[in-house]
Amino acid sequence: MSVSRGGSTTLDLQPLLDGSQRDDDEPEAALAGGGAQLNGSGSKELSHREREDSAVFVKKIGSALFYGISSFMITVVNKTVLTSYHFPSFLFLSLGQLTASIVVLDMGKRLKLVSYPPLQRNTFAKIFPLPLIFLGNMIFGLGGTQSLSLPMFAALRRFSILMTMLLELKILGLRPSTAVQVSVYAMIGGALLAASDDLSFNMRGYIYVMITNAMTASNGVYVKKKLDTSEIGKYGLMYYNSLFMFLPALLLNYVSGDLEQALNYSQWNDPVFVLQFLLSCVMGFILSYSTILCTQFNSALTTTIVGCLKNICVTYLGMFIGGDYVFSWLNCIGINISVLASLLYTYVTFRRKRAPDKQAHLPSSTRGENV
Repeated sequence: MSVSRGGSTTLDLQPLLDGSQRDDDEPEAALAGGGAQLNGSGSKELSHREREDSAVFVKKIGSALFYGISSFMITVVNKTVLTSYHFPSFLFLSLGQLTASIVVLDMGKRLKLVSYPPLQRNTFAKIFPLPLIFLGNMIFGLGGTQSLSLPMFAALRRFSILMTMLLELKILGLRPSTAVQVSVYAMIGGALLAASDDLSFNMRGYIYVMITNAMTASNGVYVKKKLDTSEIGKYGLMYYNSLFMFLPALLLNYVSGDLEQALNYSQWNDPVFVLQFLLSCVMGFILSYSTILCTQFNSALTTTIVGCLKNICVTYLGMFIGGDYVFSWLNCIGINISVLASLLYTYVTFRRKRAPDKQAHLPSSTRGENV
């Protein structure tokens, strides 16, 4: 307040106006700073989510490649042992694979390389029916490998894709997209065309492979379900599947006479055969691990499709392995149709949808929602 020369009193409002101006500017500055901080945190969050997406994508691709390579190697080694060396018992070979899984996982746990829960009274109930599916898949898969040529074995194995898709829909409630369904049906059509001109028909081999298809589909779906709902984990599933089925497999070998035939086999003194037999046993464990890993990071249907992509390589290579394949043009055309359909599914499954992922991971304020 000031007094003028004429004696009148006037109010000096400039300090008040200056203070009001400062008060009005402070919220705006704070809001601007807060908005910048929000945008910064939103960018950091988006960058973190992108890194997580990249890591998950690498795990998906890596686990699928690991499973494909493992499945390819064990198929070739098993065919060499059972057909090229005329080993008499696929049941004994399955017993060797069970033994290798138990020994390797037990040693890994003792060395603290892997971990899984100890055996409890309800362990079998927690993982049932996986042990039965696991043993059936192994036994009938080896039986089909021994009875059929690799190209025909690979063609018939593609029926497991359709079974897996139907089981995922029924048990897991997963409905595949239209593109996935088209690729699956095209693969089945190619397999049927290839199988229609089988010049080395073997009924027992066909039955073995179709049982294996059902077991493979059931194994993939139930592994996914058990990994999502059980605390046993992937190592526990492998160890207890092998442990619970060892005695039944041993008994089956004894009753069928395969145990005696295998022990009396004449090539046990051949170091090359022994090396391939041991490799087949160890690869059985690696295949079990890669199957569970691929199913965990992807889906049961993806695991089955990767196995069928592997069968494409096995098909062409199998024309020269074992010496039991009879070529025909109709079979070759069916195989190539199945190849193209497999590549279509691979593209549909593993392509990255960056735009929807980014939209889903944007902070709420950038999507027009209130903070």
